[in-house]
Amino acid sequence: MPMGTSVLSLRIDGELHEQLRRHAAKRGMSVQDYVIRTLMRDDFDQRFKTAVEETERFYGVT
Repeated sequence: MPMGTSVLSLRIDGELHEQLRRHAAKRGMSVQDYVIRTLMRDDFDQRFKTAVEETERFYGVT
């Protein structure tokens, strides 16, 4: 089944946006392209799972 495109809207604070902008600029990319490329990386699923688990431990979510 062919997949179309979708729109994902994110609300992030100014500090995170600036950090993303700097990382993207180092690579000559827009913030949008940088985020998309990061999401497409092969190891994203594992990195995301680890980040969620660490966040849950930090906030005490079970």
